[in-house]
Amino acid sequence: MIFLVFIMGYILLGLMAWTNGDARRVTYPTDSQGHFCGQKGTPNENKTVLFYFNLLRCASPSVMINLQCPTTQICVSKCPETFLTYVEMQILYKKNSSYWEYYRQFCKSTAKPAKSLPEVLMDDDCPTAVFPSKPFLQRCFPDFVNKNGTLTVGNRILFEDGSGRMRNVLELREATNGINKILDAREIALKVFEDYATTWYWIIVGLTIAMILSWTFLILLKFIAGCLFWFFVLGVLQVVGYGILYCFQQYTKLQEHPESSLTLYNIGIETNISMYFQLKQTWFILMIILCILEVTIILLLIFLRKRIHLAIVLLKEGSKAIGYIPSTLVYPVLTFILLSICFSYWIVTALFLATSGVPVYKVSAPEGQCVHENETCDPRIFNTTDVPKACPGALCNFAFYGGKSLYHQYISTLHLYNLFVFLWLINFVLALGQCTLAGAFASYYWAMKKPDNIPALPLFKAFGQAVRYHTGSLAFGSLILALIQMFKVILEYLDRRLKSAQNNISKFLKCCLGCCFWCLEKMVKFLNKNAYIMIAIYGKNFCRSARDAFNLLMRNILKVAVTDEVTHFVLLLGKILVSALIGVLAFLLFTEKMPVILGGPTSLNYYWVPLLTVILGSYLVAHGCFSVYATCVETIFLCFCEDLERNDGSAEKPYFITPSLHEILVKKQSVPQKQKE
Repeated sequence: MIFLVFIMGYILLGLMAWTNGDARRVTYPTDSQGHFCGQKGTPNENKTVLFYFNLLRCASPSVMINLQCPTTQICVSKCPETFLTYVEMQILYKKNSSYWEYYRQFCKSTAKPAKSLPEVLMDDDCPTAVFPSKPFLQRCFPDFVNKNGTLTVGNRILFEDGSGRMRNVLELREATNGINKILDAREIALKVFEDYATTWYWIIVGLTIAMILSWTFLILLKFIAGCLFWFFVLGVLQVVGYGILYCFQQYTKLQEHPESSLTLYNIGIETNISMYFQLKQTWFILMIILCILEVTIILLLIFLRKRIHLAIVLLKEGSKAIGYIPSTLVYPVLTFILLSICFSYWIVTALFLATSGVPVYKVSAPEGQCVHENETCDPRIFNTTDVPKACPGALCNFAFYGGKSLYHQYISTLHLYNLFVFLWLINFVLALGQCTLAGAFASYYWAMKKPDNIPALPLFKAFGQAVRYHTGSLAFGSLILALIQMFKVILEYLDRRLKSAQNNISKFLKCCLGCCFWCLEKMVKFLNKNAYIMIAIYGKNFCRSARDAFNLLMRNILKVAVTDEVTHFVLLLGKILVSALIGVLAFLLFTEKMPVILGGPTSLNYYWVPLLTVILGSYLVAHGCFSVYATCVETIFLCFCEDLERNDGSAEKPYFITPSLHEILVKKQSVPQKQKE
């Protein structure tokens, strides 16, 4: 009931946010009067860029991006392209009226060229000077250029600000601190978008192939589990070995031809990631990482060599269950759809919450020495108040969107509520999937005659039972996990906000808390998953199921170690192999080293963008498919442990497990006991 109340509140929150929010406030910048730039059907329809009269008044880029810079802002059709002061324009205007036509683009509609500079400053009709700029986030920012280590704007280091003072470009840079990196990031983002627009078809093809390949592996495990296991192992080793060889070739190439490579000193701190691939150090680090991965896999194979036979038998048993209930392979698609709905709802609600309210105007003074600074004002009657007399040059500019209602006062709290319910829903969807799959596979295990005694539509019945009878238990388990994740988010937020005020002790405590919460989250996830399996088997509440699952696992700790360390390692190899195979094909395709395929993507800005997308997406697809297998094995294992305690193998109490798996698991348990004796 509490879960349903929170969902109803979440729906009401979305309705309130959609009613009070306005997505245009994110899409369009807003001038000093609160009018949108570039909005269709308004006088500013063709004026899509926001222009600041005096950027030197801005203290930081965050102030500008939040539209709180203490200077007049107007909508313009384009940014200035040359240096020009208002006084210079008046002198040139007497010879050629075109100078005024150019300059008036960056003035208010009431401006006139005959006004003197003091009058312009008093009426705030025009900027005192304009300088070369370029649009970023639909706002005009200085066009900084770094030539031979010297920062310039329009090939100048010094320029006049229009009031008779000479300014250095560094002063302008200080007012727009960090903008260059953001500009570079935006440029990269545009190129990344172009790459996605070019390669989206091939990305979908790659993810589809990954899904088909994962399903194929799961089906083949039923027939050739042993051969497929060694295929996983050798395939992963070969793919990683190919990566090591390729990195070594690139490193050797840059080592032999240093003129074609760069150094860390040359590039400094670059946002253009492709520059790092011209560093020999990059390829050397990648080679070392792949070598460590290769050696780790080989060592794990050596230490787990005695467990491989058990893993193969467990895989075969899981394959039989999935073979009798093939609909379980499609269930991850439903989970993905539900997660996508939750994620989309959270993003849209957060966006509308951030844009809720009405325009709020604040008094801003050029030098910040006004007693009315940051007071709320009304631009329609501002000039008739006493503020302009008390603070000459003060302006009434748009500051942000807000309000004085109860809703607007608790916007921050509503953001936290939005995030918390989102985490709760995500964990609930995952819990529902685990309980549903566990119920289906439990019906397979507890069928004496397989597949004759398996009920019809086991997955559908397990889903119906989970929704009808176990919603409260799943909601309670997911609530615990959501609370832990919420604490982690708050801890990270506080760390970022208080970063400048931290000392070594506080950093150490933060790291300890982060480590503790990480361990706690992993432990709760493990207990929750086994509790959901017990819920699916017996239908008890969450606490009793978690207690029974924990006690059952502790009584069979040796078997737990065997199943976890072996089966998860094998499935991990399968995920790595699927993503690696798709990654190699994508690499050959996106780097145009695969001319056999016609119509492939060409002239990409960053081939690693779609490549990493395909690799990561393939791994997630494989993880979704193989997670069904992992749930199957864990469910069968818990049922087996319960089977051993409830039955003795006699005619009255026969075992439900297959004889081959029973023989191996019991043997694995008895060997350590004999060694201990």
